[in-house]
Amino acid sequence: MEKVITLAHGAGGAQTASLIGSIFKKYLDNPDFTGDDAAVLQAPKGKMAMSTDGFVVSPSFFPGGNIGELSVCGTVNDLSCMGAKPQYMTCSFQIEEGFEIEKLEKIVQSMQEIAHKVGVHFVAGDTKVVGKGQVDGLFITTTGVGEIQPGIQVSGANAKAGDKILVTGDIGRHGCTILLARNHFSIQADVTSDCQELWHTVEAMIATTTDLHCIRDATRGGVGTVLYEIAAESQVGIRLYQDQIPVMDSVKGVCGFLGLEPLYLACEGRMVVVVPAQQAEAILAVLKEKNEMAAIIGEVTEENVGKVVVHTPFGAQTILPQPTGELLPRIC
Repeated sequence: MEKVITLAHGAGGAQTASLIGSIFKKYLDNPDFTGDDAAVLQAPKGKMAMSTDGFVVSPSFFPGGNIGELSVCGTVNDLSCMGAKPQYMTCSFQIEEGFEIEKLEKIVQSMQEIAHKVGVHFVAGDTKVVGKGQVDGLFITTTGVGEIQPGIQVSGANAKAGDKILVTGDIGRHGCTILLARNHFSIQADVTSDCQELWHTVEAMIATTTDLHCIRDATRGGVGTVLYEIAAESQVGIRLYQDQIPVMDSVKGVCGFLGLEPLYLACEGRMVVVVPAQQAEAILAVLKEKNEMAAIIGEVTEENVGKVVVHTPFGAQTILPQPTGELLPRIC
């Protein structure tokens, strides 16, 4: 077998069959996986959630993960944030001619490991090979379907005054990791991506209470952007307590050096959770079992509708400015 992808691997002939059999089917095969034109699946009994996402991160391997792991976690987490247990996924690969087959195999193996952990089945896929320069190494698109769990009705429009706002762990690590992996600034820091699946975290919250108002994963734009979206959708204000926001010291150092705001750095394994005040401590206890840096960082208010107000440890208040432009392109 060749060491790099050639255009022949995408031509539909013997090389295509070899690539599918030796890598994709080898790792992603399961009872629902099909070689037919479409998968035939058992429909969920209740409501279902569906999500699709494209992944073009550069570099494709980074401290704490790779584009394959990211592609599965990203779609699994989108479903999970709707209270949906992930069931089925499809994947599409756009591979640049010359991409190393050994790297491709490691990426697909990572996808299988996450899928197995979650219990989701890959049921169909597609592969395209394109010429040099038409994509940057490898792009992956994944689509997922999940079954919304009984009693769950979460939405960005459900936040109510008095609700508490939680994060499921320290924030900003993925965006910081990708920035450093590109080595544009020659900064040395011990930072790894927080890339991980979040279904088991959501499952644990649901087992504690179904009284959950909003769950969002803080990917592009980070926690700050998510909070502005919730404030707009629910027509409420958001009050944050700066000293309660969990950020690793290494991430703080990089942000301080480059003048970045950790609230706007991407996460790939963290959620913002909005719950009634009476449920907050119980949910926090569950989240701390998964990540000791989980925290209650603020609350929903009737004042300052559409705004995020940060309270500093010194008693001052400031409106968190909304970001403009692109802070860190291609973080997923």
